[in-house]
Amino acid sequence: MTEGRSQLLFAEIDFILLEQVLLQHCLPNLVHGYKGVKFQNWAKTYGCYPEMYYQPTSVEEIREVLALARQQNKRVKVVGGGHSPSDIACTDGFMIHMGKMNRILQVDKEKKQVTVEAGILLADLYPQLDQHGLAMSNMGAVSDVTIAGVIGSGTHNTGINHGILSTQVVSLTLMTADGAIIQCSKSSNVELFQAAQVHLGCLGVVLSLTLQCVPQFHLQETTFPSTLREVLDNLDSHLKKSEYFRFHWFPHSENVRVIYQDHTDKPPSSSASWIWDYAVGFYLLEFLLWISTFLPCLVGWINRCFFRLLFSVKKESSNLSHKIFSYECLFQQHVQDWAIPREKTKEVLLELKTMLEAHPKMVAHYPVEVRFTKGDDILLSPCFQRDSCYINIIMYRPYGKDVPRLDYWLAYEAIMKKFGGRPHWAKAHSCTRKDFENMYPAFPKFCAIREKLDPTGMFLNAYLEKVFY
Repeated sequence: MTEGRSQLLFAEIDFILLEQVLLQHCLPNLVHGYKGVKFQNWAKTYGCYPEMYYQPTSVEEIREVLALARQQNKRVKVVGGGHSPSDIACTDGFMIHMGKMNRILQVDKEKKQVTVEAGILLADLYPQLDQHGLAMSNMGAVSDVTIAGVIGSGTHNTGINHGILSTQVVSLTLMTADGAIIQCSKSSNVELFQAAQVHLGCLGVVLSLTLQCVPQFHLQETTFPSTLREVLDNLDSHLKKSEYFRFHWFPHSENVRVIYQDHTDKPPSSSASWIWDYAVGFYLLEFLLWISTFLPCLVGWINRCFFRLLFSVKKESSNLSHKIFSYECLFQQHVQDWAIPREKTKEVLLELKTMLEAHPKMVAHYPVEVRFTKGDDILLSPCFQRDSCYINIIMYRPYGKDVPRLDYWLAYEAIMKKFGGRPHWAKAHSCTRKDFENMYPAFPKFCAIREKLDPTGMFLNAYLEKVFY
């Protein structure tokens, strides 16, 4: 009797093991996954060890990963370039890296539209658009990022007549948690489209996107020194003078670097210098910021000194638009970037300056970058229903060393919240669902769409749980 029960027990165990093998290895053409892969973002400020790491090459392989995740009750996170300075891409479940789904699928020269797979890097997209005489009308500074990641996190640049990059999306295709494929646009599945344009990676897997492009164009960049008071007192004039206007304020000083970028017919030219841009502006800066971790009082001097060394004279350069828009992010860093109502720009920056003056020992690296973006109707866009000003603060990590930033971070966030700010989704922040319910009129609508498409929370992670719960 005991022997019979033992045989039955072993048979049940064998069946369970066989079932697991079939699920993991015997589904048709199952994409190969990897164990023991460590994921880290570009700045090495966040990382994780996903249980399985996949690099699918087709829609069917993605569907198979999602089927396996459903069967094993696993969570799934899709990643691209890994540039976000937050844990938005981290998971201990299944991770899907879209780098092998990076083709241009169609170019419509008449409509000036291009359809691409979600995993294409902007750095690879731009040269291919060049070949067709096309360009994106606006883009961010970083190009080693995927198009789906850029859209999903609400990436932006600057220009009062330009929206965030998601506004250039004409349509997109999404695979939901159950493996279904949905297409949406401004004329089809409109509410889903308004949600998916800034999707946070929580609605499904974006498979492809169609982008509205413009004819290829060149930009001239002109930079010149000014003061914070001058720029804020004449802000409307600056905004009207340049299509892509931004400025950099150097904390612990009045110094400002004004940046104009505008269409030009001038041939390519550059004011770049290896000695000043790299030997001084990269290597010396990183070394001095490392020294300042032992002597924080040096930071104000560093900010003022480097303004005089690198940014105190007028400079001009011109090139293809994407070569002007893109620039080096230097070395590892922590970043915050909030969007406030544009009319609050002067008030907010003066309050931030006053706060730093009241706390002279508070460390604030340069620059505070200030950019401007047109309002839109995307449900979770920080520019939803209002023209916005983005104020970006930064703390570098010289040689990977963290600089104490909590006091600066919390004081900045308090000011941003006071004036109706909304954080950039890719950046680190301390907001909770209650905050987002106050910030976003359409937040309940987005939540309803998310819960309908992903009722079991397959695409959630720790970052998104703080957003939705």
